[in-house]
Amino acid sequence: MGTNLMGELVANNGTYIVNNTTEVTKRIDAIVVLQDTIFTSIKTAGVDTKSTYIAAPATALKAGAIITPINDLQFSGVQLTSGSVALVLG
Repeated sequence: MGTNLMGELVANNGTYIVNNTTEVTKRIDAIVVLQDTIFTSIKTAGVDTKSTYIAAPATALKAGAIITPINDLQFSGVQLTSGSVALVLG
């Protein structure tokens, strides 16, 4: 999460729902898993960092999981294999 914690918690920059397998590139403060989801990639600065956030990347994350970037970074893109997520925009 960045330095605007309250803004991120209330999603004052909006959200974007991803429910297909097309890569989405946006400034992302958090990823909220809406249903069992398998990620193709979670990118930070254009580089896939999925294994930094998911111990078993080929296994579906359960609905309700929230992924936030470390070290005050933002995610730069997300691509799904299956499922759906809400992106909290930064």
